Amino acid sequence: MTASTTRRTTTARSRIAAVGAIAVAGALLLTGCGDQTEGSGGSDTKESGKTNSAPLFDKLPKNIQDAGVLKAGTNAEYAPMEFQEGGKIVGVDPDIAAALGEKLGVEVDFTSGNFDGLITALNSGRYDIAMSSITDNKQRQEGLDDKGKKLGPGVDFVDYFVAGTAVYVQKGNPKGINSIEDLCGQPAAVQRGTTYEKALQDQSKKCTDAGKKAIKIQPFENDTEAQTRVKSGGAVAGVNDYPVAVDLVRKADNGNAFEIVGEQVDAGPFGIAVNKDNKQLTEALEAAVNAIIEDGTYKKILEKWGAETGAIDKAVINGGK
Repeated sequence: MTASTTRRTTTARSRIAAVGAIAVAGALLLTGCGDQTEGSGGSDTKESGKTNSAPLFDKLPKNIQDAGVLKAGTNAEYAPMEFQEGGKIVGVDPDIAAALGEKLGVEVDFTSGNFDGLITALNSGRYDIAMSSITDNKQRQEGLDDKGKKLGPGVDFVDYFVAGTAVYVQKGNPKGINSIEDLCGQPAAVQRGTTYEKALQDQSKKCTDAGKKAIKIQPFENDTEAQTRVKSGGAVAGVNDYPVAVDLVRKADNGNAFEIVGEQVDAGPFGIAVNKDNKQLTEALEAAVNAIIEDGTYKKILEKWGAETGAIDKAVINGGK
């Protein structure tokens, strides 16, 4: 789900929609959700560096080979990209991660936390990767805040998906909102620290530059709170990743709560975030993403979750602008 560590941009933000449990053939079981939930940790089945026959195992850094586990941080609140079901973290990203783990010969152990703290936690060593529909952009690559001030070392991204920004409203569109441009002077809900919050900020400036009123941006700690605000009428619209918005519209109140207005805009890549000092892991993940694209596993995962529109043809490192 990107403090401006979320997704996702050229101004974009995105995540997706659908339900189901993890079902990639042979995929390793991913951990349950929440910071209070213990991860799957060291599995009794993990192989030693000398016996692991996974095709890309040798590309991994030795410490991860020895551990047999790749620790992943996420914010499991963005169905169908990543969400909690039955005490487990499931969705597009966990399924892709499990498939990558098969190619690399390690488990991928997910832990859910706040979205705007994922990159900080990654660079502190808590996670090996962050995978949470994070938009790859120059700001995150370089560790900058919204004003260009240096906040940290930044991260490298292995891009694996593409998504844009969507505006959703109450079913029936009672306020007649047809696009993000119609939000001038109106209250709009969004998750704090995401690229789509930045999209609202950028649009609000366009409003004032044109002599109109600024958007009354209502940032929330998580996306569920933003959705509730729109549903209650406290905000005329919410802004989210396109796939997440699609999933929300399909499922909330059996499809009777929300609708999307306008088209997906500012599509940009989602990337797996990796510490800049860990180039070997970045290259191993790039090879693994390309491997699951080539053997068809990637396509099957996206089809399972109804996320085919976000498919890419080839992994890219730091492809965001």
